[in-house]
Parts: sequence; C-alpha cells; structure tokens
Amino acid sequence: MGSIDKYIFRTTLASFAMVLVSLTGVIWITQALRGIDLMTSQGQTIITFLGITSLVIPALVLIISPIALMIAISHTLNKLATDSEIIVMNAAGFSPFRLFRPFFYATCAVAIMVAFIAAYLAPDGMRRIKQWDAEITADVLANILQPGRFAQLDQNLTIRIRERQPGGVLVGIFVDDRRDPKERVTIIADHGTVLKNEGGSFLILEDGNLERFEAGNRDPALVAFGRYAFDMSKFSNQGHDVTLGIRERYLWELLSPSSDDPVYQQLPGQFRAELHDRLMSPIYPFAFAALTFAFLGAPRTTRQSRNFSIGGSILAVFGLRIAGFACSVMTVKSPLAAVIQYLMLAAAIGASLWIIIWGVVVEPPAALMEAINRSNARLLRLFGRPATA
Repeated sequence: MGSIDKYIFRTTLASFAMVLVSLTGVIWITQALRGIDLMTSQGQTIITFLGITSLVIPALVLIISPIALMIAISHTLNKLATDSEIIVMNAAGFSPFRLFRPFFYATCAVAIMVAFIAAYLAPDGMRRIKQWDAEITADVLANILQPGRFAQLDQNLTIRIRERQPGGVLVGIFVDDRRDPKERVTIIADHGTVLKNEGGSFLILEDGNLERFEAGNRDPALVAFGRYAFDMSKFSNQGHDVTLGIRERYLWELLSPSSDDPVYQQLPGQFRAELHDRLMSPIYPFAFAALTFAFLGAPRTTRQSRNFSIGGSILAVFGLRIAGFACSVMTVKSPLAAVIQYLMLAAAIGASLWIIIWGVVVEPPAALMEAINRSNARLLRLFGRPATA
C-alpha cells in the first residue's frame, strides 16, 4: 500500500470510527433510557444497568456500520474533491478504479468486523442479556423487595417489608394476594426469609396471621401461624433452562439447527430469514462503498456541483437497504425473497464497478438541470433578489 493509499485508508477508517461511535452512542442512550426501570422498580445497581444495556451495542453496530462507512467514504471523497486532490491524482494517472483501491481495503476491514459481530458477538450479547435477565428475575425476592416500598410482583399481588436485616432476614412483612377472584388473602408476619431449593422459591414467613376473605362469606377466616411458606416460584427462573430466541443463536446454530428444536419447529421461516440476514451483513458494506464511490469518485472541478451526486448516493444506499429489509420480511414466508436480495446486492455492486472502471460521471440530464436553474431564477425574482450568473 503506497503513501496515498495509506492516507486515504487512514482518513476513511478514522471518519468511520467517529461516525460509528457517535451514531451508536446516540441510539444506545435512547435504548438505555427504556430500561431505566431496571434500577427504579427492580432495585438493581448502576453497574448492572450499564452492563445489561451495553450488551445491545454489538447489535446496534451491526446495523449502523454499513451506513457509517457510507458517510465516511462520502466525507473522504468530498474532502479530496474540495482540495482538488482527486483532479491532481487523475492527472497523475490515477484512474477512478485505482483510486477505489484504498476504499476497498477500508471496506474489507469493516466487512470483517461486521462478519464477526453477525456470527458471534451480537448473538452472544443478546444471549447474555436473556441469561442476566433470568438471573435478575430468579432473584426477584432479594432485589425487588425494598424496605418501606409496596412492590407489585404480579397483577393483584403486593408485598411490603419494613426492613432488611443481616443474614437475609426480612422484618415486618405484609402480603396482599388477590389473584384468585374467589378469595382475597392478607398475610402479616413478624419476619421471614427467602428459601430456594429444587422445588422453587418460597418466602418463609414466621410468627404471623393469615386472613382469608372468601366470596359469599361475610366474615373472614383468621389463622395464626408460627411458620408459613408462600410460594414464589412463578417469579423465579431457577431450575429452568433459558429458551434462546432466534436472535440469540450463533451463526453455526442457524446453519444447522437441531431437528428437535421446538423454536425451529415452530418458526422455520424466521430461522431462514435470520440466517440470510447474517450471511448478507458483510456484503452490505461492499455494496454501500461501491455505490457511494460510483456517485462521488469521478474527478470533478470545484466549479462543478456535487449536490446531485451526494443526494443520488444517499437515495441509492437507503433504497437498497429498505429493499433489503423488505426482502428479509418476505423471506419468512418465501425463500425466493432471499434470492432476490442476493441479486439486488450483486446488481448494485456490479453496476457500481462498471461505472467506476469506465470512469462514468453520474450527472443529472442537462434538461433537468436547466429546469432546476429556471425554477431557482424564478424564485429569486419572486423574492426580489437578482439571480447570479
């Protein structure tokens, strides 16, 4: 790689990193704010909150990377054109295809990163989120029950404790259970502890009273107890395997799913769509890079407007991405949609390479530009400003 190639390669990757970090950070903040109840309602620490929400970053990077690469290449080409460097390199014998080489190297680096994220890192992060969420749910009694707060664990089930003492002892326990429409159970206990075993999770209450109101009976039934076990297994995943969704599967698990996998048996179309999405993820950076360079890589003087080329590249890239999303949705029901998506990517890359190799300058038709200029002149006259020559 020559000095010019290194310069363009470094500039492109530096711009890519800056755009990627900026976009990912903004989107991550919006996603993280949705999980703020993890601290407020479930009593988790800030470390747990940041740990869980940060695991979604690889999935965000997987989607944002091709777009960030397109923006980085556009920025680099615009910088080279503004400084007339593309004109100078073209005069020195650099063809557009030769100039595309360092951008291709940068695209290869981004594609390798995207392939690794799609195959392992993104599903591993989603898998850890599900497992961590299961652990938090399994430890619901120790984390949600905060002293002095009424915690609603389920619809019509409220529990409150007065204080928490060393050794896991809960003092001043109040339970209001109205889940059964035929009766209402109210329990007040002096103290209790959380017990977890193979049978599930239980809140062991000691030295208390149980009051039961049955529908149709005027007087409640009052029972004093020395020890009472309140079943909380519904709110615990302890002893149960975590069922992995499709997005939590590694690439090799999507390539050869087990025939007795209940999720695969129920949703084979979604397995197929997710597999093709993962396989096409590293191809999108090449398509976006080729399209962007095809519109902006041709040598132009500083007096030639690049607005049409910039707008055309944006429309082409986002049109291809939206069409890809549509094909991914249709792949769930029809395998032919995946073939169409592969053909679209191949056509976009092939057409872009043809434009680059032959040095075609993508410009709007002269009639269209004349119509736009006449419209601009009319608007300028309308607002009392003379049109510049």
